[in-house]
Amino acid sequence: MINDVYSLVKNKEYDKQLYLIVQFALREQVTVYTLDELLDKRDAVSAAVLAIVKDKASAMGITVTDCGIRDIILPGDVKDIMAQVLVAEKKAQANTIMRREETASTRSLLNTAKLMEDNEMLFKLKEMEYVEKIADKINSISLSAGGDLVGQLKQIFVPAKTGKG
Repeated sequence: MINDVYSLVKNKEYDKQLYLIVQFALREQVTVYTLDELLDKRDAVSAAVLAIVKDKASAMGITVTDCGIRDIILPGDVKDIMAQVLVAEKKAQANTIMRREETASTRSLLNTAKLMEDNEMLFKLKEMEYVEKIADKINSISLSAGGDLVGQLKQIFVPAKTGKG
């Protein structure tokens, strides 16, 4: 808001002068912060810019009541770098999740192995489960030389008894 006609006449290009004042104040404040801080502290930067601009605009006869940062436009190479950082962060998060899942899976396998070690029946059930999975994949079985099929399968799937005792 222009306070008086004299100020308007004296400063014919007051809008350009005010624009330059705002630009210089903004540039002065922006150099104080890193990009992340700047993005987080927009309101603080706006308040500091307003304080600087108010005084200088007042000397021109202009009253500035408010200002704010609407957009932060980054150069193309900085945008590319920020995109790469974001991709790297997301990959790291995905890697952490995969490692967590792998650890849980390994822990589960270890628990299963411990249970099977202590319980022979559970071991046999697990063995039969795998035989069933393998059998689902087999379309046909061909025998030659008249071999003893039951005996051969027994050798594969039934462990030989050892002389424990």
